[in-house]
Amino acid sequence: MAAPLLEARAIRKSFAGVRALQGVDFDLRSGEVHALVGENGAGKSTLIKIITGAVAADSGTLTIAGQEVARNHPALARSLGIAAIYQQPSLFPHLSVVENIALALEGGGAWRRVDWNARQQQASDLIRRAGASIDPDRSAGTLSMPDQQIVEIAKAIGAGARILIMDEPTASLTDREVESLFQVIASLRAQGSGIIYISHRLNEIFSIADRITVLRDGETVGTRGAKDIDPAGLIEMMVGRPVAPVFPKREVPLGEVALELRHVSCRAAGVRDISFSVRRGEILGIAGLVGSGRTELAETIFGLRAADSGEIVVQGRPARIAEPADAIETGIGYVPEDRRRHGVVLDLPIAANTSLASLHVISRRGWIDRLRERALAERYVTQLQIKAPSVYAECGSLSGGNQQKVALSRWLAIAPKILILDEPTQGVDVGSKSEIHRLMFDLAERGLALVMISSELPEVLGMSDRIAVMHNGIIGGILSRAEATQQRILSLALGHNPAGLMAGIQE
Repeated sequence: MAAPLLEARAIRKSFAGVRALQGVDFDLRSGEVHALVGENGAGKSTLIKIITGAVAADSGTLTIAGQEVARNHPALARSLGIAAIYQQPSLFPHLSVVENIALALEGGGAWRRVDWNARQQQASDLIRRAGASIDPDRSAGTLSMPDQQIVEIAKAIGAGARILIMDEPTASLTDREVESLFQVIASLRAQGSGIIYISHRLNEIFSIADRITVLRDGETVGTRGAKDIDPAGLIEMMVGRPVAPVFPKREVPLGEVALELRHVSCRAAGVRDISFSVRRGEILGIAGLVGSGRTELAETIFGLRAADSGEIVVQGRPARIAEPADAIETGIGYVPEDRRRHGVVLDLPIAANTSLASLHVISRRGWIDRLRERALAERYVTQLQIKAPSVYAECGSLSGGNQQKVALSRWLAIAPKILILDEPTQGVDVGSKSEIHRLMFDLAERGLALVMISSELPEVLGMSDRIAVMHNGIIGGILSRAEATQQRILSLALGHNPAGLMAGIQE
């Protein structure tokens, strides 16, 4: 048997006394997809950082393409054919797609002549090979999250990467885009590349992976062939304990209407004539395809993009929401989709992140009371089971799932009456997902009105009391829990509404 493309043996790493990896073993073969799974905090990100050279291991051996690497660093890893595509793309937003690709692939001095036609042709070819059609002259900052990920894949293809790391690459993709990505992966595998695939979506793992390695608490639990284990067995390996049902829907008595939108439009957000209501204790799911206007609607309600017309009514009173401060004042909290850019401040500790929206509560005469701030943060670290050495740990050092919990804690700290959750479990492991769902039901029982945006149809169907489906900036229909099915949701998301399913708007 040929030597592995990559082999990690007995890898250990600690941060500030906290053991992140404890003797982890992992290998990758040519022409295979090897899935790396585990709960958030299991050590996946740390292992990937060691492989890419971003972090040095404390001990253990790393062998790449038959060469033992004593002191790995990012430039060396790239030269050895390693490329990583993360859940949050690392493009320069003010540069074009062409320029981003050129920066990743070109060398040379500062005074060399630039062949723009060759750059353009190269970028177009790489994007096509990545299975997409994107204008290479577009500014990267104007691209959707799926398109940004496609550009990252194009960069990796152009670099001739033989070891490709994909960290939650489908988190923001539609089913069609996922299918296209899988075709790209199949092509790379056929060319002999090895793919390390990280995802919390177990259906994807079983449809694409050859082998699966499970990490738990910084240790290798085991490696199995994808055909040799079922989802239940894999979950048991991941969490080491029985997991509660994914969607333990509780029936909660509904109160009065907490939030009502009456013909709300926002030209800047691209949403038009939106009308619906949410009652206390209710979870209203917002479904739709990527680009349908779901996030833009949330931003309009929260005042990030002020409505041009219509009326927003909060607890029976018309509310003028021109900016987020107005929304917070009326009791609206918003956990955004992109947690690393908008959900948390990575360079700030947990304590400061938790208190950002409620500084008036912990301040006296303009000075922050650090004891109050710490007490507030410790309360939510305990309640949300955030894994961190202390409330003074920087958010950038936390796993993705724990960052999501910190983002949630900020808005719980303002004691909201209405909470908007945009992709609340995106990139979150099965154990944390169950915890977040339980917390959402707890909040509903306390009388909060919840608006949940999700791309996962099982989550929308399992969690929602009613489901509003968006298409092209409008609500195509609202379904009760009893009448909602995947087929009906998809039909409305595609712009078909044969049954006129709008009866739930004012219920």
